[in-house]
Amino acid sequence: MNIFFHELKAYRKSTIIWTVSLILVTLLFMSMFPAFARDAEEFKKLLEGYPEGVRKAIGLNLENLFSILGFYCYALSFITLCGAIQAMNLGTSIVSKEVREKTADFLLTKPVTRTTIVTSKLLAAFSSLVITNIVYIAAAAIIASQVKTEDFSLKLLILLSLTVFFIQLIFLALGIILSVVVPKIKSVLTVSLSTVFAFYFLGMLSATSGEEGKRYLSPFKYFDTAYILKHSAYETSFMITGLIVIVVAICASYFVYTKKDIHAV
Repeated sequence: MNIFFHELKAYRKSTIIWTVSLILVTLLFMSMFPAFARDAEEFKKLLEGYPEGVRKAIGLNLENLFSILGFYCYALSFITLCGAIQAMNLGTSIVSKEVREKTADFLLTKPVTRTTIVTSKLLAAFSSLVITNIVYIAAAAIIASQVKTEDFSLKLLILLSLTVFFIQLIFLALGIILSVVVPKIKSVLTVSLSTVFAFYFLGMLSATSGEEGKRYLSPFKYFDTAYILKHSAYETSFMITGLIVIVVAICASYFVYTKKDIHAV
């Protein structure tokens, strides 16, 4: 438990920064909605001039865009990008920071198993994401209620907002496996940004192709906001895929970390 609380304390500053960042991004986009809704016809004519592939790539759905939740869906494409970077950053630093900061030998001489170390660090990172999302979802609901032009479903808002958390869990798992497989990560942020943006652009390309199967290549496309708005639910096949990615990545991380040689200073 000491490791858990130590890690949670270490993540405190970054948790606050990322939580505030997500809220500010939401506030920035949602503050535009009243003007957007007021001149809906003009904006619709303008956006119809964009190629359909471009609209799909950046998450513009003209059918829902001019409702409060539809506009929020567009904002989510950027909010999830920020959230994914936070999660990837946490996952990648879980183990790699001990090697980078030359504290691995000190930690591994303590009377705790490697499994306990990984579990404590993983729970601390998970807790950080939970705290971030609780505050973020509450803030998103408040912001939406302030800028709305008509009533909206709070349940749908929460379902849409939770996609950020689910995508974060996937990138947290990917970050963990990366941190135990790569011998030494010199810059966590560089690795996190390159990985997240690679999947983000892969998702954009899959959206332009229109092929359903390519959505499985990028976690950013596992949650179709138009589907959520219509059915008030997530797509089962993509939820299962995301769960498999998380479980396999975490199990592999435990296996590799318990077997690998950790070089002392």
